[in-house]
Amino acid sequence: MTTEPPLLEKYLRLTREALAKVTPAAPERSFLRGASDDFLAMARSYLADAEHFSAAGDRDRALAAASYAHGWLDAGVRLGLLDGGNDDQRFTLFR
Repeated sequence: MTTEPPLLEKYLRLTREALAKVTPAAPERSFLRGASDDFLAMARSYLADAEHFSAAGDRDRALAAASYAHGWLDAGVRLGLLDGGNDDQRFTLFR
């Protein structure tokens, strides 16, 4: 019998993996690079919040923050601001 990890642990792992995988897609001196950097900063901040809430035992807030973190990454990849390496297991690609 295989058991799924609890939802919080699953999303924390997924988000950590996604964050490790993405890179900015926009050229360094372009206007969109600033947006790429903002998306990454938001994802990192929400993931840090998720880990803080998890360590404090607040699983509901931790799951919400992890979901927000992954949402920033997913949106950035879908918009083309971030490169997720064509990974359609961690990101929602357009095609």
